[in-house]
Amino acid sequence: MSATEHVMFAKGPVALPPGGPLYLQLKRWIETAIEAGTIRAGDALPSERDLAQRLDLSRVTVRKAVQQLVGDGVLVQRHGSGTFVAQHTQRVEQSLSHLTSFAEDMARRGMAVDSIWLDRGIYDPSPEETVALGLTSGERVARAARLRLSGGTPLAIERAALSSAILPDPRSIGTSLYSHLEKGGFRPVRAIQRIRAASLGPEDAKLLEVPAGAAALHIERISYLASGRVIEFTRSIYRGDAYDFVAELRIGSQQGDGRP
Repeated sequence: MSATEHVMFAKGPVALPPGGPLYLQLKRWIETAIEAGTIRAGDALPSERDLAQRLDLSRVTVRKAVQQLVGDGVLVQRHGSGTFVAQHTQRVEQSLSHLTSFAEDMARRGMAVDSIWLDRGIYDPSPEETVALGLTSGERVARAARLRLSGGTPLAIERAALSSAILPDPRSIGTSLYSHLEKGGFRPVRAIQRIRAASLGPEDAKLLEVPAGAAALHIERISYLASGRVIEFTRSIYRGDAYDFVAELRIGSQQGDGRP
């Protein structure tokens, strides 16, 4: 018997909350156990088979309840590992007034950051990359994609593209892309960002450990050197339940030139 199973069934036979279909009764029972702290964030739920046997329910009923809780973000399923109580995600505020990397931004908050590399290599550019980076015929593009985590919780997926002339070896990037570029004198000094709402597809949702279709923020950033040359084209996906982007707004002058 697993530790979670022992805790959930420690008081003997279980009486599901009455009312409605059995899968909804089971769903409410699991939610109550989480709210009461009987099972906590990160705990593994007993298998569908064990729950079905313990509660004298069909596995179809158990599966339906579990899937609804996964869809609500209460539980998360990890392929090959099982079903777990979802971690509570602390919301992070990020200013739109400062040009910083993810690692630098988290460091300013005293939050540790980890990365899982998804891709690092040199490729023929896509038409979008060619236009965004202003590449000439024959130039190739360096791509660096990674899952960004803090405290073990995945927060964002970053997919950066740069000219291979600027970044000939994407595998040499450390924790921060901007710190790496700074060493070569290629740190960007300004950027244009476009932010839009998005619904996560199955692959990105799995990486971020949220249900497919969950709300997210899609951010496209084009960064420039002081000379005006485009240095970076990055497309990122941020969890909608984890990030707030904040910008300071000031009234323009009466002449309408946009200066405070």
